[in-house]
Amino acid sequence: MLEAQEKSQELETKGQEEFNIEKFRIVNREKEKIRSKYAIDAKKVETKCAIERSSAINKSRLEKIKKRSEMLNKVSDEAKIVLKKEASNAKFIQSLIVQASLQLLEEEVSVRCRKSDEAVVQGCLSAASAEYAKIIQAETGAKKTLKLSVDKTKYLDEKLTGGVQLACQNDSITIDNTIDVRLSLVLENDKPAIRSLMFPV
Repeated sequence: MLEAQEKSQELETKGQEEFNIEKFRIVNREKEKIRSKYAIDAKKVETKCAIERSSAINKSRLEKIKKRSEMLNKVSDEAKIVLKKEASNAKFIQSLIVQASLQLLEEEVSVRCRKSDEAVVQGCLSAASAEYAKIIQAETGAKKTLKLSVDKTKYLDEKLTGGVQLACQNDSITIDNTIDVRLSLVLENDKPAIRSLMFPV
């Protein structure tokens, strides 16, 4: 009888130990599951926050770029208004013709302009040819003549601010010396300096 009680108690103790071990194992497993779930959820929240932060930064940058671009366009438009007055200035037009002619170095060159500028351009041709010859002689010692004529078959678009285009060799060589192209080149080349003036760090 005593032996049976001892045996029963031993089994009960062993059973309790096994139960405790199993319970501990199950509790740990469930804890691990909860930790893992929280870690995944935390990672999702972290990723979402990172994406939202990145989107906000990108949106801010794009807005900044847009505003800068608008300001540069405004500068360009204001410069065109000022330069438009020069489109009818004979000395200015003469200078544009001479500059382009010095790049071509041809004996016969046709000059294209807006129809509205034809009279001014026509009035500049003789002085431009003389100035061209003078510069060539001063720089090289050579005597070169330049025959300039207004191209009455191809006028420039009236939407342009002004200036001229020069062509030679049956239009195989052309130089665009319009105000719009010159302004565009200046703005592009001086963009860093303009930006630093308009948007100082």
